[in-house]
Amino acid sequence: MKFGIDRLITEPSLRADLAGKRVALLAHPASVTENLVHSLDALAALDDVNVTAAFGPQHGMRGDKQDNMVETQDFTDPIHQIPVFSLYGEVRRPSGQMMSTFDTVLIDMQDLGCRIYTFITSLRYMLEAGAAHGKSVWVLDRPNPAGRPVEGLILREGWESFVGAGAMPMRHGLTLGEMGHWFIDRLGLSVDYRVIEMEGWQPAPGYGWPTDRIWINPSPNAPNVTMARAYAGTVMVEGATLSEGRGTTRPLEIFGAPDIDARRVIAEMQSFAPQWLHGCILRECWFEPTFHKHAGKLCHGVQIHCEGPSYRHDAFRPWRLQALAFKAVRRLYPDYPLWRGKDFKYEYTNDMLAIDVINGGPLLREWVDNPASTADDLDAITIPDEDAWRAQRQPFLLYG
Repeated sequence: MKFGIDRLITEPSLRADLAGKRVALLAHPASVTENLVHSLDALAALDDVNVTAAFGPQHGMRGDKQDNMVETQDFTDPIHQIPVFSLYGEVRRPSGQMMSTFDTVLIDMQDLGCRIYTFITSLRYMLEAGAAHGKSVWVLDRPNPAGRPVEGLILREGWESFVGAGAMPMRHGLTLGEMGHWFIDRLGLSVDYRVIEMEGWQPAPGYGWPTDRIWINPSPNAPNVTMARAYAGTVMVEGATLSEGRGTTRPLEIFGAPDIDARRVIAEMQSFAPQWLHGCILRECWFEPTFHKHAGKLCHGVQIHCEGPSYRHDAFRPWRLQALAFKAVRRLYPDYPLWRGKDFKYEYTNDMLAIDVINGGPLLREWVDNPASTADDLDAITIPDEDAWRAQRQPFLLYG
């Protein structure tokens, strides 16, 4: 199979409309060809493409910013001598001056298929800027490594943020190219938009990620496909006082804390809602983060194994699994300070709990904190959202 960048590089007819145009690239470290050449270098080597600018999303074009909410500065690329503008620095939306440096922007970013992963927000902002400034926006499409499954509550009105670009569930099941079509329809944008589609991509085998392609971190804490599978659940731990494994070798595949008994947590999860634990294996583990939450402290935790013979893609529900973990902690330790407070300005929001910003509303947290709530109660508000999203996204699916 071929990703969008590989088709653009190898099929000159796809580049015909770039002739005589100034071209920009929005990319990150995983923006590489099948031969692992960075897309910026591959495009700059073409005689018929005039690359005049580049953009980097959160964590930077080089992916050097380890933590969230660490901004990246603009710089001049030392090889190609073009400006590289940061969309996670002084601005989140491209400025008019930035937009003036190109006619067509190519967006080549490996996404994780989760609403909170901010590359889809940068896609939205670039589409809106393209519409405002009369620029063309092309997406060089890549796989959704989490595949097609849908899970989670739809973001509620008024809860939009940099980690919540639109009214979609946590696990949306779209590629970046497909998401662009949805944004244009949803926002009523008039923009010259094109997707250079993948060739031969199917959500299986590989359950989203093709087994013959090398995985490169699109952001520092996205080291493998198993993290991408679990991320729609484990990302919620960013809103909790538990560690999500930052500062370890398995970030966002594990969670824990120094003051919980992980064996009891797993047993409580299995007792409260065993139907939410299908398709994976939970394993007790110990870890000591070298930085971030609980740095230098021994944590008792849980690792989510969504790989190997036990992994069942259509049965694995990471959002419910992590919600269940929170519920287990709350049931075992009713007074546990589970949620990070409003003093933690998650993605620069004010007077909002991070867990609510992440979930696009308070419903998940309220379910966890209600001692009388059941698994069926969460399903009752979530399943209608998931069904509605599957119907809404259907016209925008390009593959399979």
